[in-house]
Amino acid sequence: MKRVFSIITILISLSLVGIMINQNSALRNMVSLRTEQIKHSVELSTRQVADDLSRHKGSNLMGSPKKGFGLPDDFSIDIFKPVTVASRFSVEEIRQKFESAFQQNDLKNIKFEFGITSFDRSNNMEFQKASPGFYDTYVDTVHNFVFYTGLEALSGTAGENLSVNELLVVAVPNIKGLVLKSLFWRIAISVLFTLIIIAAFFVTVRTMLKQKKLAEIKNDFINNMTHEFKTPIATISLAVDAMRNEKVLQDRTKLGYFSSIIKEENQRMNRQVETILKASQLEKQEVDLNLKPVHVHEVIKDVVDNFVLQLQEKEGMVEMQLDATADLINADEVHFSNLVNNLVDNAVKYSKENVPPVIRVSTKSNGKHFTMRIEDNGIGMNKDTVKRIFEKFYRAHTGNVHNVKGFGLGLSYVKAMVEAHDGDIKAESTLGKGSVFTIDLPLSKS
Repeated sequence: MKRVFSIITILISLSLVGIMINQNSALRNMVSLRTEQIKHSVELSTRQVADDLSRHKGSNLMGSPKKGFGLPDDFSIDIFKPVTVASRFSVEEIRQKFESAFQQNDLKNIKFEFGITSFDRSNNMEFQKASPGFYDTYVDTVHNFVFYTGLEALSGTAGENLSVNELLVVAVPNIKGLVLKSLFWRIAISVLFTLIIIAAFFVTVRTMLKQKKLAEIKNDFINNMTHEFKTPIATISLAVDAMRNEKVLQDRTKLGYFSSIIKEENQRMNRQVETILKASQLEKQEVDLNLKPVHVHEVIKDVVDNFVLQLQEKEGMVEMQLDATADLINADEVHFSNLVNNLVDNAVKYSKENVPPVIRVSTKSNGKHFTMRIEDNGIGMNKDTVKRIFEKFYRAHTGNVHNVKGFGLGLSYVKAMVEAHDGDIKAESTLGKGSVFTIDLPLSKS
């Protein structure tokens, strides 16, 4: 079973890793493809704007003189000076052309900056016109996308060979952020389904671990139950065989003795069956509590009196320090007495060999809550056991101690009853030194 569980876990883990790698690769490809799409759309939009601007590029030459072949009196050489796009259009006009082109190419609400540059005699670029944030965006080519396209006079115009060489430059800031923003929902859905797959993996593994744990608990419970029932059944069987003996049949004293043994063992089995039935009722939440005002100190004293003989056999003792000024709580007297009994019983059962058990029961109150503390000097528990001590059917490993019997239902019953009384229980223990159980309960308001 353990080997099969390990193989299944490894296979599921490998499948999950493979899915995550494929998912990551698909996301990278999607981001890369979208980046190229946006860049292509920006380039296409920029060329459209460049073509529109280039139609207005050319010479100021308006025509030839009207009379003869002479030049007019107001003739100026500036008439042959080429008209540049930078001088022809304002920043706002160019921006409007860009916004229109971007909208046509599905780039709505995209941030951009632009500039128009020409070349001086040394063939160096010199920006003639630029949007306010262009220079900061233009210089950061690592994070921003920059695209150049030429502004050339149309063929056949007067300024075709006279126009100044100009470039239209567009810069789109944070191209990666723009891509991720446009793919937000796709990425979010992809991440969501990845998380769902991971969650399903952990739920599956957790369920398998839980099932494995339940199987172990079931086996332990069956073994414990078999042992618990086997002993009284064997005792009853021996008593019945003894009663069939002729000498015993004629001796009323011996007959009564063996009859009492059968009755005691029968009652013992009945108590064990009742314990299992109570656990079943607690699980189904079918236990009805008969709440009424109960003095806890009286319950503690009654429970301790029941263990006097057992403690005397082990030369042990109970120290009571009942310092609570108020001990009245609303409780079911039977169930509350049982939970105190179980805690004291555990302190007695899990005592050290050849060491007299010393159990300290102390109480205190603070006006709203009543606190009861039961401390022993027994074998104690390790940290893992303390974490699981309130689990149903769980029994702590007792090392060389083999005389501790039961189904592992006592402390789970205690916890259920404490919570049913709106209280809280906490366990502390040190292996080899003993355990402490602390119970907090609300005081009765009446």
